[in-house]
Amino acid sequence: MSDTLCIENGLSIVENPKPHGKSYDQWLGDQAKPSHRESLRAAIDNALAQKPTDLDELLKLLRESGCEVSKRGKSYRLKLPGWGKVARLDSLGEGYTQKDLLAVLAGHKQHIPRKKIIIQPEPPKVNLLVDIQAKLRAGKGAGYARWAKIFNLKQMAQTVNYLTEHNLLEYAVLEEKAATATAHHNELSAKIKAAEKRMAEIAVLRTHIINYAKTRDTYVGYRKAGYSKKFREEHEEELLLHQAAKNAFDDMGVKKLPKVKALQAEYAKLLEEKKKSYADYRRSREEMRELLAAKANVDRLLKMEAEHDAEKEKDHDQR
Repeated sequence: MSDTLCIENGLSIVENPKPHGKSYDQWLGDQAKPSHRESLRAAIDNALAQKPTDLDELLKLLRESGCEVSKRGKSYRLKLPGWGKVARLDSLGEGYTQKDLLAVLAGHKQHIPRKKIIIQPEPPKVNLLVDIQAKLRAGKGAGYARWAKIFNLKQMAQTVNYLTEHNLLEYAVLEEKAATATAHHNELSAKIKAAEKRMAEIAVLRTHIINYAKTRDTYVGYRKAGYSKKFREEHEEELLLHQAAKNAFDDMGVKKLPKVKALQAEYAKLLEEKKKSYADYRRSREEMRELLAAKANVDRLLKMEAEHDAEKEKDHDQR
């Protein structure tokens, strides 16, 4: 959201933010080292491929492959070379528990090796070009300039790919698409904020209605007592809650108190709508950010070309 606001207002953003929130293995992707349990499942897959007739023969094949097999009570424990701790057979997951393996060995069930889930890398996104001259004036060195030139070349290539894939080769179409995406995103944002505001109102109103109902008899007693100081001192906390509730109703313009059950139903409906809107909101935000970044890059390139042409014309006139 910060980047979006900066793009919309022509401000600079972090050109190459470092990704975060992923584990080291997720960052490695296919090159990640398999866990102990993943390796054990692979060893069991290899042993089952040799068609053992029973559990004892399966465990024998595992031992021959270098796996340590031990038993504690009714539970088998396995450990591969290079790993410090043993893993219980029943902790290897569906398809690899002792019950599952016995069913496979008895021919009652087919063994399906578990495939490792491959985390697909996110496609490259369009980022804003770096204003190299401005950065150099701000004190960046020659090394930064070299990096920025390469970065800008990559981003222009990515921008061209994005425009081609989305059939946005005409500037007017790109401009209209960016404006439409921004308007749609702002509309969803306003819708979510309105829902959140109403949900907050309902929560406050519900609290005051409950407090009002709980303290109503006390207030009636206070009134019947002729607004006695002694009565007020004895029931001050309840009377303050009652007065706070009445003040809140006046501030909210509530003339007739709604039922708490109706408020809860409205709150649940708003919460459900908000959850549904958030999915569209995230998609619209990404679309808007990419369109605005692509348009800003095109604007920057056109400006650079115009400045270059003006410089060439100036040099030509001087000659």
